[in-house]
Amino acid sequence: MPSPRSALPTLCAVTGALALTAAVTGCGAPNPSAGGGKGGTLVVAGYGGSFETAFRDSVLPAFEKSCGCKVTYIPGSSTDTVAKLKAQRASPQIDVALVDDGPQAQAQEAGLFSSIDTKVVPVDDVVKIARMENDSGVGFGLTATGIAYNPEWFEDHGIPKPTTWEDLANPKLRDKVVLPSITNTYGVGLLVGASKANGGSEKDVGPGLTAVKRIAKNAATFDTTADVSNYFLQGQAAASVWGVSRTSTLAEQDFPIEFVYPKDGAIGLVTTANVVKKAPHEELAQKFVAHLLEPSVQRALAKATYDGSVVQGVREDPALKDKVVGTDRVDSLLKLDWKTINKNRSDWTDKWNKQVESK
Repeated sequence: MPSPRSALPTLCAVTGALALTAAVTGCGAPNPSAGGGKGGTLVVAGYGGSFETAFRDSVLPAFEKSCGCKVTYIPGSSTDTVAKLKAQRASPQIDVALVDDGPQAQAQEAGLFSSIDTKVVPVDDVVKIARMENDSGVGFGLTATGIAYNPEWFEDHGIPKPTTWEDLANPKLRDKVVLPSITNTYGVGLLVGASKANGGSEKDVGPGLTAVKRIAKNAATFDTTADVSNYFLQGQAAASVWGVSRTSTLAEQDFPIEFVYPKDGAIGLVTTANVVKKAPHEELAQKFVAHLLEPSVQRALAKATYDGSVVQGVREDPALKDKVVGTDRVDSLLKLDWKTINKNRSDWTDKWNKQVESK
């Protein structure tokens, strides 16, 4: 399932931005038994693209210096990482898995993660939406699914700024809305968001399917990649269901695009860090997860990836005010019930294909 983070923002002076991580709190003296001494290697599986660049260039070296260890980073999508964990279940080779909250719920239900050590990882400092069930992992970044639109195109065609999911059904948008497929996380967010806006929920997506069918009349296409940049750049899209971090990335290219948090509920998406069950270096893995919650790391990653901080009290960069999910938005985000979603995903896909994409 394509992830909102399968391709992340291009980095502008990332090394400088992430140099802040050099000030992180140390992990204590190297512990050979935890893989922290000479020759110890922590294996982290996470996102590729610029996220990987950020980690390799600044986040990982700072941690290695602090703990006297080495870190091997394995890039891949969330679903790829979970597939690796399942294949290695009998003999894990990965210590820490960085995955989106949907795949995290699947992996947690499959028993692939150890609980977070709350004596090491300050989970009580993170916002509610970033707390995973039974502390099976913890969020370290936050973004949102909402509406991305071209304000210049809307103004030229006399269309008001969209404020709700239903606004995408405006007949004046015929063939100018690129909708996500149900196969990616944005599609799930649209279905659940439309359901809740119309009296439904993850346990009753009927109202959402009805609402999405109305919006689908305006669909130019249904995107499966989770990256609709080219549709906007080529003029095929005037609006889409997209993430704030991706919208901010496209805006960096001086393209006229803005992100809207629908007043009937934007969807919160969480980047999670998880310690693999029977990890070769579990103690060091717990320290690495704690490292990701350091305020300096949180601020640096927000600047590099446009993922908002999940740690309460972290001072936000004023320059990122409209580019990341700020603390003033956190409580209004809808948290997806991934356990229910994953259980019903196949049925939803079948209904979506028959009722929505076969318009």
